[in-house]
Amino acid sequence: MLTRISLRGRILLFFAALAAGAMAALAVGMWFGYHREGSPDMLNAFMQSAIAAGFLILALVAWIWFLFDTHLARPIDKVASAMRARAHADVAHDFQADDARYLGDLAEAASATAATIAQTRGALAEQVQRETTRLSSDKNKLEQLLADVPPAVLLCTGRHHLVFYNGVAQQMLAGSQRPVCLDRNVFDYLSEGPIRDAHNRLLEGSDRDAVVEFICLSPCGRRRLAGRMRLASDNGGDQAAYVMTLRDVTTEVAAYARRDALLGDVFLQVRPVVSNLRNVLLSREVDVRGEDAVSTQIQVLDAALAELEARFESCRSDGWPMAPTDARELAGQLRRELEVRKLSLSSNAAELAVRCNAFDIVSLLAHVVTRIGEQTGAARFHLAISESAGAADVTVTWEGRSVQPDNLAVWLSEPVFEGGVTCDTILRAHGNEVLTGNTEGQPAISMRLKPIERLHPASADISRHVVYDFDLLSRLHYDKLSEAQMDALTYVVFDTETTGLLPEQGDEIVQIAAVRIVNGKRVKNEVFDMLVNPGRPIPASASAIHGVTDAMVKDAISVQEAVRQFHRFAEGAVLVAHNAPFDMEFLSRREKDVGLRFVNPILDTVLVSATAFGQAETHTLDALAERLGVVIAEEDRHTALGDAIATADVFIKLKDMLAGRGLTRFGEVLTRLRSHQRLVRDLNDHARVS
Repeated sequence: MLTRISLRGRILLFFAALAAGAMAALAVGMWFGYHREGSPDMLNAFMQSAIAAGFLILALVAWIWFLFDTHLARPIDKVASAMRARAHADVAHDFQADDARYLGDLAEAASATAATIAQTRGALAEQVQRETTRLSSDKNKLEQLLADVPPAVLLCTGRHHLVFYNGVAQQMLAGSQRPVCLDRNVFDYLSEGPIRDAHNRLLEGSDRDAVVEFICLSPCGRRRLAGRMRLASDNGGDQAAYVMTLRDVTTEVAAYARRDALLGDVFLQVRPVVSNLRNVLLSREVDVRGEDAVSTQIQVLDAALAELEARFESCRSDGWPMAPTDARELAGQLRRELEVRKLSLSSNAAELAVRCNAFDIVSLLAHVVTRIGEQTGAARFHLAISESAGAADVTVTWEGRSVQPDNLAVWLSEPVFEGGVTCDTILRAHGNEVLTGNTEGQPAISMRLKPIERLHPASADISRHVVYDFDLLSRLHYDKLSEAQMDALTYVVFDTETTGLLPEQGDEIVQIAAVRIVNGKRVKNEVFDMLVNPGRPIPASASAIHGVTDAMVKDAISVQEAVRQFHRFAEGAVLVAHNAPFDMEFLSRREKDVGLRFVNPILDTVLVSATAFGQAETHTLDALAERLGVVIAEEDRHTALGDAIATADVFIKLKDMLAGRGLTRFGEVLTRLRSHQRLVRDLNDHARVS
C-alpha cells in the first residue's frame, strides 16, 4: 500500500505520525500530572500549558518536515529522476548537484555514476560506429538505388500494413486522400479486391517463391496500376508478409484503347463502303447513274480514309517513349550538343514541361541547325520556347540568309545520326512539323510541342528517400488499446500556432504541423506542415511570437480544410501534444463544420512529465528540453513544426523513462497520468482504451 505513495508523501506521513505521537505523549503526560496533583484549580494551567506545548510541537515538527522535504526529499526525487533520465532516456549532459548538497556523498556518487554511464555508453557507441560505418555506407547506397528504381516498391505485413515504401511509391500514391505513412493500411491507397485476391493465391499456393501479377486501381479510380506480388522471404516471423511492385499503366491502357477503337472503326466505316462498291460493280450498271453511284461511294471511302488517317497520326506517338521534360533542360541539352559541333546557342525558355522524347527532339533540332550553319555560314543561334494556346512554340533564329522549304524538306528526310531514324519519323511520332519563316526580322525555323504542363516548385525531394521499419513485421497486434505496449502504438505529435489564446472569442489556427512516431522512433520523412488562413487578421503581438503574418497566409487553405487534412494524417494514431487541451480546443470547434470527429486517444507531455519527474518540477517545453538534452534551435522555437519535433523527441525520452519504471502498457500509463489532472485536464473520456 505504502509503496504506491511517492517518497515525499511517505516522509510527510512519517512526520504526521511523529507529530501525532508527540501530541499523544503530551496528552498522556499532562493527564498523569494532573491526576497525581489532584487539585481542580490546576486544570486551567494544565490545559493552557498543553495547548501551548502542542502548538510548539506541531510548529517544530512542521518546520523540521519542511527542511527535510526541501533539502532531502525533493533532492532525492530530483537525483532519482536525473538518474532515470540518464539510464533510460539517453541524456548525456552534466549532472546538476547543487540542489542536492545536503545529501552528503549521494549527489556526488550519483553524478559519478551518471558520468560513468555516459562514458561507457559513448565508448560503446564509438566502437559500434566504427564497426558499422561500412554497413551504413552500403545501406545508404542501397536506399538510393531503391528510391530511384522505376516501379513503386511496397513491403506489407500479413495484415496489409505498410512496412517499406520508396519515393516512387510515395509520388504514385500521393494523389489519394491520405498521405502515405508507415503502418497505414495499404487499402487506404489501392483498391482492396485485386490485392487480397493475389495475396490469397500466394498463401494458398505451394510455391513460396511464386509471383502473382494483377491489375488494381487507385482509390479515386484515375490510375490503373499493374502489380507483381510475392511473399517476403525474410519476414521477421510474419509468414504472410509480401513485397509488391506497382507500375502506372494508365497511359498505356488508354493508348491501346485508342488503337483498338481506331481498328474497330476501320472495319465499321470502310467495310460498308467496299460492300456497296462491290454491289454496284457486280450489277454491271454502266449507265451514267451507275457511274454516279461508284463515284459517290469512292468519295465516301476517300473521306472515311482521310478521317481514319488523321486519327492514326494522333495515335502514332502512343508507342513512342515520351516523358515530361523541362523546357529549360531541353534548351540546355541542345546547347551542349551544338557546342560539340562548334556552334553557339543562346536560349530563352519558359518554366513549363513538354511531353516528348527529349533525345529525339534535341537530335532533330541539332541536325537541322547544323545543316543551316553549313548552308548559310551562321555560327550563332537563339532558341526561344514559349507557351501559346496550350502548346510550346519552339523557335530557332539566326543572323544571315534564310533557308528554302525545299532544302528543309531534304534535311528532314535524312537520319539524325548514322543508322538512326529520320527527322520525318520523329516529327510524325510527335504529330508535328517544322516550318520556315521570319521572327522579328530574322530567319527562323519553328515547331510546336504539346501537351505541356506547368512546373511547380517542390518543397522537398522525397523521391530520393525510402521509408521503412522492418521491425513492424514482428510487432504484435493488440485488440485492446489498454493492453498495447507503448512502442506498439503509432503516435502523431502536433502543435498549432494561432491568432491568440481565446478560441471561444474567435481566435483561429494560422499554422499546424505534426510528425509521426512509429515503433518508438520518429519517422523523419513523414511530416505534416501547413500554413492556414484564419479568415481574420493576425494580431501583430501574435506574429511577433510565431512569425506568421497576414501576407504569408493570404493564399493558404482554410481552417476547415486544414482540420480535414490533419484528421486524415492522424487517423488511427494516438495524438500527443504539449498542453493538449489548448490545441485540441481549436480542432474540436471545427468538427461539426467538417463532419469529422477526433476520437483518437490523447497524451499530454505535461502529464507524462509529471509522471516521470513528479509534479513539483517545471513542465514547460523549454524546461523539459533542457532537462532531457533535446536541442531546440532558436529559429524553430514557437514555430508549429519546430515545437512538434521538439515535443516528439521529448515524448520519446519520457516514454523510455516510464518504461524504466515498469510502465510499458498504454492503460497503465493513462491511469498514472490521470492522477496528475490538477496540472492539465485529461482528454481521454471520448477514446476507447479498454
